[in-house]
Amino acid sequence: MQSPVSGMAAQAIPSGMTSHAERGMRLAELILAEALRAGLGPGSRLPTERKLSVDLGVTRSSIRHAMDLLQAQGRISREVGRGTFLLDGPQRRQADRPAAPARIEDEDRSAVAADFAPADVMAVRRLLEPPAMSLVVAWATTADLEQMDHCLAGGDGAASYEEFEVWDLALHRTIMAASHSPLLVALYASIEAARHGQVWGDLKRRSASPEHREQYQADHRAIVSALHARDSAQAVEAMRVHVARVADHLNATDPAAAVTWH
Repeated sequence: MQSPVSGMAAQAIPSGMTSHAERGMRLAELILAEALRAGLGPGSRLPTERKLSVDLGVTRSSIRHAMDLLQAQGRISREVGRGTFLLDGPQRRQADRPAAPARIEDEDRSAVAADFAPADVMAVRRLLEPPAMSLVVAWATTADLEQMDHCLAGGDGAASYEEFEVWDLALHRTIMAASHSPLLVALYASIEAARHGQVWGDLKRRSASPEHREQYQADHRAIVSALHARDSAQAVEAMRVHVARVADHLNATDPAAAVTWH
């Protein structure tokens, strides 16, 4: 007899109607929904992959893929020897989280993020991300670099625009978190919120193409390679080139965005 949860999984993830990437994202949301239904909150430990596989009636590889997506989104923290824990929203690892001076409610953050013009987002990214690479070179740990490699691999294997965006965001978040500067990470959180806004999202989607995705991944590899080599000048330049490339693609899609570089 099929369990209620398994039946829910079958309805939520119709294998014949969606791609592998879409099924993974739906399964990820289902895992979170089931955790909420079970009364689990931030800091709670999720069931094992084996138990989730049995409860949801899907393969362990499907569960592992969904958990990879949740980790990339900053929704869970996987801790070796302890388990997988829920976080309270898109963010970096719990151990690196600074105390937040003031909290913007999720609804307000979404509304504000939608109001940021792409030109504003890109101007601030240009000011913040390339210079920050010097801090990342100085302070990134082996674990930080391994997480960057994990995000790169996720981007390489992404089967859809949505999945690639998840790993793109995760990589940039991981890189900035590797600075181990609470203030810098807090500042970057505002940029990430803007990248979740509708105005940004619509323009980014319209500028997307397989060629652009390959270029972004090549840029990402160059950035991470420079960080592995602890080459500050090369890391700064690689990030500068990447942010400029994104701006060029957005400009070509919508000249009214007016992202200018001097």
